[in-house]
Amino acid sequence: MSLRKVKIAGTGSYIPQRVLTNADLERMVATSDEWISSRTGIKERRIADENEAASDLAYHAARRALKNAQVKPEDLDMIIVATITPDMIFPATACILQEKLGARKVAAFDLEAACSGFLYGLTVGSQFIATGMYDTILVVASETLSKIVDWQDRNTCVIFADGAGAAVIGPSSDSGRIISSYLGADGGGADLVKVPAGGSRLPASFQTVQNRQHYMKMKGNELFKTAVRAMIHAIHASLEEGNLKSSDVDYFIPHQANMRIIDAVVKKVGLSQDKVHINLEQCGNMSAASVAVGLDEAVRGKKIKKGDKVLLTCFGGGVTWASIVIEW
Repeated sequence: MSLRKVKIAGTGSYIPQRVLTNADLERMVATSDEWISSRTGIKERRIADENEAASDLAYHAARRALKNAQVKPEDLDMIIVATITPDMIFPATACILQEKLGARKVAAFDLEAACSGFLYGLTVGSQFIATGMYDTILVVASETLSKIVDWQDRNTCVIFADGAGAAVIGPSSDSGRIISSYLGADGGGADLVKVPAGGSRLPASFQTVQNRQHYMKMKGNELFKTAVRAMIHAIHASLEEGNLKSSDVDYFIPHQANMRIIDAVVKKVGLSQDKVHINLEQCGNMSAASVAVGLDEAVRGKKIKKGDKVLLTCFGGGVTWASIVIEW
């Protein structure tokens, strides 16, 4: 059976209006603008309103992606939502989004791969397109990390933020296509970043709430070293699969976790800084939404032109990693 080429037909993104600056955080925890900036590269981040959930952010990003792809919600075959901050444990946020969009009865499910979620979602969705099972799939990454951040922990609350990005994928009849994708994971690093309580291992109780176990916990130093190694490996693997070299890359959109991680990866792979998309300073770490938002920004900002080789690479909790090469 011959496989169809798969392309990104349209992108969209949404970030909340509320801005939380480093100066704001100085009044909340024992930190400073200098401390945050020098360690992360972040100056400000966007925070969802109290009544905004992942499906709300996803809705706005999805509507924009559908408009740009010239696709109606009812024409979708499937919705995939990548998130670690779902509206609730179940039903899936994708089902809630399906109802909001009016995309009646299309297949819908959530996918959890932490910060790698959007690329996992694109890879999974593209298989349905390639085999001919479906024609039009919406992939959304939406996060409200402010809901699971401990605002008393300066090691995490200064990093994470909220946002959503989306892409509509379908069959390609021209040169535009997903050239290659590479996914990986190592459960041995599951303790590096996690929310300990709230699942079947440690159900919610008075004690788990009192001990602040429903908030994100992170081992930053270990995570840094693992992230750099994994992202470099994923980049080389995806380029090799596409018979490409780093010099063939026209634009690079990395996960926006930490500026030091991005710099280390770019230097090791041998990419030019002027080809690297950065929104970390204004947006913080939006987990799965990070690369999705970055891709839409690059498209809208005309940073990517037809025929360009675009490299997307992520690393996240699990630990997971992913890299995709697209010919635009």
